Amino acid sequence: MITTTLHPGKDGAGVVRRTVLPGGLRVVTETMPTVRSVAVGAWVGIGSRDEASEHMGATHFLEHLLFKGTPTRDALEISAAIEGIGGEINAFTAKEYTCYYARVLDEDLPLAIDVLADVVTSSLVTAEDVESERGVILEEIAMHDDDPSDVVHEQFSAVLHGDAPLGRPILGSVESIQALSRDRIAEYYQRYYLPPYTVVSVCGNITHERVVELVAAAYERAGALGGSAEPRPPRLSGDGAEPRSGVKVVDRPTEQANLVLGTVGLSRTDDRRFALGVLNAALGGGMSSRLFQEIREKRGLAYSAYSFTAQYADTGQFGVYVGCLPGKIDEVLKICREELDRVVAERLTDEEIARGKGQMRGGLVLGLEDTGSRMSRIGKSELVYDTLMSVDEVLARIDAVTPEEIDAVAREIIAQPMSLAVIGPYSGKDFSAHIA
Repeated sequence: MITTTLHPGKDGAGVVRRTVLPGGLRVVTETMPTVRSVAVGAWVGIGSRDEASEHMGATHFLEHLLFKGTPTRDALEISAAIEGIGGEINAFTAKEYTCYYARVLDEDLPLAIDVLADVVTSSLVTAEDVESERGVILEEIAMHDDDPSDVVHEQFSAVLHGDAPLGRPILGSVESIQALSRDRIAEYYQRYYLPPYTVVSVCGNITHERVVELVAAAYERAGALGGSAEPRPPRLSGDGAEPRSGVKVVDRPTEQANLVLGTVGLSRTDDRRFALGVLNAALGGGMSSRLFQEIREKRGLAYSAYSFTAQYADTGQFGVYVGCLPGKIDEVLKICREELDRVVAERLTDEEIARGKGQMRGGLVLGLEDTGSRMSRIGKSELVYDTLMSVDEVLARIDAVTPEEIDAVAREIIAQPMSLAVIGPYSGKDFSAHIA
């Protein structure tokens, strides 16, 4: 075993340590001795973008199946073990990783680690469970499709990335879920749910040595520890994405139109991401932002208006979302384009930059006030970055952003071809002028 201190912390709190167990399994912990809870996450470095077309939807399908049963616990016993002690257990699937997590009292740490290790390493993935969960996932897709504010983001990704894996929905499609066989799902599970792909992150009132001991014991019981394999390197590259100009209109008789206008952004390791973050906060990050003020406060054209960014290993997204009355969409789109152009032509004011930095600083620090968010930070970082930046280092990077850096990243990104996704009662309507 190799143990490294990633951050020394202060006065015994915030100490982050990593141990690599035999076979490439990584254990990362952060101490919070003043709390009475612990959060445990089993992170697998495989997401929906890793799926070949014949496996589309398999990553999320597995998220469901792993809670259905193991040789030692059935589905009820898995959930009851954690909920019976007042804890919570769940999972989520992203484009580049999947996480299974539990949050419990500190005294129940051994049980939480044992249950999660059992789920991740020893799922039965039976044909019966596949058929049962197939119906559940189809219902989940139907529920998702009923929310146009979710679907419009999905459609935007499809326009922006085309048929590349990043452009496909995490849930899969109705057709792909219906076509997935038990053997294909099991093949995917056996190929990727291995120690080199896995990080166990734990945060709370713990000691690193005790966590390592518990994780090693749980994985050894499952026969998933040992060998000479090294941890999988962090995902730092990929195929990237070229900016695409396109429009996708989903014709629906909705009472509100939903739109996303945007383009390719920055990867998560691009040093300019901090400047883009400040730009995003000032443009559409809150009620004081330009978009919110122009679209909602001054004109009353929408309830929700914001900008957003998303980062991946090799590319990213930058866009604007608005929900408005169908008859107002042309006016809203015109304002969005004008505000994007104005950011480039007039730059942000010193006040806007200061406010944007303040939003980023506050959002970061306030978002790390509980064990779950800190567990997520160190677990995700171990999978997707080559180093773990301390909170103070991130704050310093935000403070160091200059107006010139913001101006440069705005000019580069906003000058790119734009993609547009729209959901609303627009059969035959031509939106191409808005991306010209």
